[in-house]
Amino acid sequence: MNHYQNRIAGCFVLAMFFLSWGGVWPASADTLPTAGSNMRVYVGTYTGRNSQGIYQFDLDLATGKPGPLELAGEAANPSFLTIAPGGKFLYAVSETTGGGGGAKKEGAVNAFAVDPVTGKLTLLNQESSRGQGPCHVSVDRAGKFALTTNYSSGSVTVLPINADGTLGASTAFDQHEGSGPMKGRQEGPHAHSVNMDPANRFAIVCDLGLDKVFVYRLGGDGTLTPNDPPTAQVAPGSGPRHFTFHPNGKFAYVVNEMGSTVTAFNWDADKGMLTEIQTISTLPDGVSMPNNTTAEVQVHPNGKFLYASNRGHDSIAMYSLDPATGKLTSMGEVPSGGKTPRNFAIDPSGTWLLAAHQNTNNICVFHIDSSSGKLEPTEYSVQVSHPVCVKFYPPAK
Repeated sequence: MNHYQNRIAGCFVLAMFFLSWGGVWPASADTLPTAGSNMRVYVGTYTGRNSQGIYQFDLDLATGKPGPLELAGEAANPSFLTIAPGGKFLYAVSETTGGGGGAKKEGAVNAFAVDPVTGKLTLLNQESSRGQGPCHVSVDRAGKFALTTNYSSGSVTVLPINADGTLGASTAFDQHEGSGPMKGRQEGPHAHSVNMDPANRFAIVCDLGLDKVFVYRLGGDGTLTPNDPPTAQVAPGSGPRHFTFHPNGKFAYVVNEMGSTVTAFNWDADKGMLTEIQTISTLPDGVSMPNNTTAEVQVHPNGKFLYASNRGHDSIAMYSLDPATGKLTSMGEVPSGGKTPRNFAIDPSGTWLLAAHQNTNNICVFHIDSSSGKLEPTEYSVQVSHPVCVKFYPPAK
């Protein structure tokens, strides 16, 4: 057993806890993917003494066992990653906020070429994000534009992608204005994520500082035009953070960082309009944790389950999802195996969930029961300094 990867204390203790009541995987052989199939995993980090940038490892889809960790490419604070359609290029923000002498410094988006065999990343170029603290980047479904949000300054930027994968100067920029009711967190706008809709017509931006989800029309020339209506609202002080669509394209979900909730929406694909269905807690019934903050939200590929991460409670909240109505029903929470589960990823087959812990420097591997949607801890983990983002390669189509 490789102790460097597979028996980091947090995940090992968690696995032993579940083993004591019979809940630990492995499941029966007939639930496993084909033996010998591997997927590459990229990890974005906060850089410093123990991290140089973006890392990679292979995950055995039959067992959940990770391979050796390697440095894929160097970058400054590549806290969030995205992979362009086709898998030839990877884009990463450089999350920077301030320069020397108190001067503000714009963050950047890095363009990398991906070696399909080794996974190594070659830097192609870097473009300004036109704001401070870029924290999220995505690529439109045609692979023509990279969209990024600047958390610290509260703005969204569009960068064109050239045929060779390099980024051009921005074609669109929108600065959010206003504030929210929570002092210290909502003194101004904080754009936190940007995602394209399934039809590749609308860009959806969550702004934590304003309690709003912005909807823009993305033009073929890379312009952004506010939709009508331009925003959807969540409860005051909730702090919308990350966003995901249901595979059927009819529903969407926002995880609210400060409210420790998930808000479900109907999605009108023609009008680009979000209408709230439900808001549900990410914490156990009766539990109040003012210092808890949520981070990631994702729908299982089969559309029957949804997961959200709690930082503070340090757990993954699990929900059953009604594909007919979009409504969620809590299935409880499972300890995430470390502190501050900043991000997680589900492999395209829906068999494995990888939970990345920013403050305990580990990524824990969970098996997903295909029938119940429950997360089952394994003995496997990967040790990496300050992991912030996990991406499977190639991404799901």
